[in-house]
Formats: sequence, structure tokens, C-alpha cells
Amino acid sequence: MRVIGAAVFVLLLTSPLDAGPDAGAQPRLVSRGRKWVATWAASAHGPYPSGNASAQPVLDFAFDSPDRGAVDQTFRLIVKPDLWGQRVRLRFSNAFGTQRVTFDDVFVGLQSSGGNVAAGTNQRVAFDRGRRSLTLGPGASAFSDPVSLPFGARAERRLLAGRKLAVSFHVVGASGPMTWHAKALTTSYLTAPHAGSHGAEESDVAFPYTTTSWYFLDAVDVETPEHTQLVVCFGDSITDGTASTLNGDDRWPDVLSRRLHEAYGDRVAVVNAGIGGNRIAGPPAYSPSAPFAGGPSALSRLDRDVLSLSGVTSVVWLEGINDLSAGATTDAIIAGFKDGVRRLRAHGAVRVIGATITSSLGATTASGTPENDAKRKTINDFIRTGGLFDGVADFDAATRDPQTGGLKEAFQPNSTTGGIGDRLHPNRAGYHAMGSAIDLALFAPGRRK
Repeated sequence: MRVIGAAVFVLLLTSPLDAGPDAGAQPRLVSRGRKWVATWAASAHGPYPSGNASAQPVLDFAFDSPDRGAVDQTFRLIVKPDLWGQRVRLRFSNAFGTQRVTFDDVFVGLQSSGGNVAAGTNQRVAFDRGRRSLTLGPGASAFSDPVSLPFGARAERRLLAGRKLAVSFHVVGASGPMTWHAKALTTSYLTAPHAGSHGAEESDVAFPYTTTSWYFLDAVDVETPEHTQLVVCFGDSITDGTASTLNGDDRWPDVLSRRLHEAYGDRVAVVNAGIGGNRIAGPPAYSPSAPFAGGPSALSRLDRDVLSLSGVTSVVWLEGINDLSAGATTDAIIAGFKDGVRRLRAHGAVRVIGATITSSLGATTASGTPENDAKRKTINDFIRTGGLFDGVADFDAATRDPQTGGLKEAFQPNSTTGGIGDRLHPNRAGYHAMGSAIDLALFAPGRRK
């Protein structure tokens, strides 16, 4: 009987947890006076390979078929926490999957260089109070159990600023269509198909392939003091970081983050919920028969990509340029803003900052026409003076050349690929100007709307 009991106990620890659609919202125990706050996030926009990756290597050798997805192989994703702490939890998502997917041998450690993990930091991740694997059905997501890290103590946090985590996990069998975030602009690492489980290894020898995208992982939480605030940067490719520097962490949300930490320390966190090509009001959802690179509309993904994140207190919303390209009217765009702000405020103490739309005059996209530029100005006037938002981030004023009406020339060159830029996406200098234009007092700890 003792042998049978031991076998049952082992089975309970090692059998997959089959998480349903609501598993991502399960509460987890935290210490008194503390709470979970998102320290990193990545909005999923569809199954691989839909979307617009940036500086992506050829992935034909890593994934032989989008329908089969990952096959008995290990991912080592590199992510940069905005806040550090000694306890974290990870959220995995099968939002766009069409079949059950199982992950096991999940580990999290401190990246040293490349795909290597710093010696002695790689920690095993469990689910549902100790199980070593997780099975997600189509559309489901789930948090891991809390993981104690052998680093991240308060005395170490100054040295950890800018460092990154390596999150490793093995896909059991074939995953089917992979939920992903295309434009990570961060290098992560992959084993070959059928290579098996290598997440426990500190070396990156078993990871010959690289990718500039994130897969399945869509949030990392850190345990923080209960007064910690979270700012979610919500938007399209200009928030996602198109034309910023690969591995440079120089998107405008990154610039805002560094300024906030300098001003308020660890009392405020910033995460990025941008998706390249995203629109406010359409299309409403991903359709396999008509895939759209911009993913589900901002309004349809609001619950999953903003309100489901732990500890949200403020949102900076920059969007609308892709709606103009698609022929949306100013009235429709403004109505979308009103609907989104109403839902955000209904969630509780959420402060919403409206960001003015930057110029794309002269761009090759439809948004670059004089007619659409006039619509953009009308929308910006509403954002500045319409009374809808709790504050304004005037990105237009920070980046527009008053002589030409387009982006300033200094913000044009594409720092990722060279050339003269697309007159739509700022470069590093432009993103720095945007992140520097935001009034930090809008996010002062303890400030009320």
C-alpha cells in the first residue's frame, strides 16, 4: 500500500494540468502586504507566422510546418523584467491554438550571454501546487506557481537593472498552431525539432536556432509591495517598437520606464501591450480564413491584453493611424476611444492617458495622404481637448516637423535596417523624444485621477 500511495503521489506531481479558459485568472498566494504586478508582457496577435516580425531569421529549419508548430523541442525565451523581485510567476497562453498543447521542464533563470543561463540561477517552474507540466486547451491560459529566485533581493536590484530572464520550456509532441508575438525585437533561442527537453541546461549548445519573436509566454508577474503601480502601454506598431534597435530596448515604453524608475524607483512598473498593425475597432477577431497581421482589434483584446494583467493602474493608449489607413472615419475612431475608456474605467481605479497620433504625412501607406493627415489632426484635437482622458501624452508635438508637417528628419532613418525610413515609424531618436515627452507626474505614486 505504501508503494501504491507513493506512486499515486508521484503521478499527481508529474501529470499534466489541463487548464481551462479561465485558468489565467486563478488567484495565487502572496505574502501579507504584497501583491502580484506584471513586470513583462507580450500581446499575442495570432498564430505563427501571422504578423510582422522584425529582423527575423529564417525559421524553416526550426519549424517545418505552421500547422504542426513546435515538435518535441525546447524554447529559451529572453525577456526583460521591468521590476525585479525574489518571487515571480509565468503566464502561458494557447489563445490562438486549435489543439491542446503540453509544456514540461519549464525553467526560469538569469540570462548571462546569448542563450546561456547564469550559473546556479536556473529554477524549475511548477504548476497547480507542484505539477511539472501544464496542458492548455485551445484559447486557454494559466499562471505557474510562484517561483523563488536566488537573486532579485533589494540589495541586488540596482545591479539587475537592464538584465534579462531566460525562460525555457519543452513542448511535448506537436503543439499545433503556435500563439506568438511576432515583433519581440529581442533574440531568443530554439532547439531543433525532435531534440527533446533541454531547459534544465545552463549552456545554449542545444539551441542552434534564433528567433526575434516570443511564443506561448505572454506575461511574467513579480511579487511587490501592495502600493506598486502598473502602467500598460497599449497600441500598435509604434508602441510595439517597429524600427527601434534589435536588442536595444529603446521603444518609447522603454524610455518611459527608465524615466519613471529614476523618478519613483520600484513603485511603478511599465509593460508593453503593442501589436504591429493593430486598429482600434477592426477587424474584431482573428480569422483563419482571412488572417490579419494586426491581430484582434484593440477593443476586442482589451480584456485579455490589458485588464487581465496583474496590478493595472494606468494605461497610455496610442492608436488610430492604422484605422485611418483602413478608411475609418474620425467619428468611428473617436467612438472607439470612448468605448475603450469607458470599459477601462469600469474596471476600477484605472487612469487613461491619451497619446496624440504621430504624423505619417508622405508615407507610402494610405495614412500618409493629406486627407488622412487632416483626419489625424481632428482626432488629436479631440484627444487634447475633448475631456475624455485623464491626461495627454503629446507625441505628435514631440516628433512633428512644423515646417513639413511630417516626422522630423532626424527621426526618420531606420536604425534597424538602414535607409531613409518609412515616414511612419520613428527611429531610436524619435522613440526617445516620445518617451521623454510624457509628464511623469501623471503616474506619481498615490496620485488620484
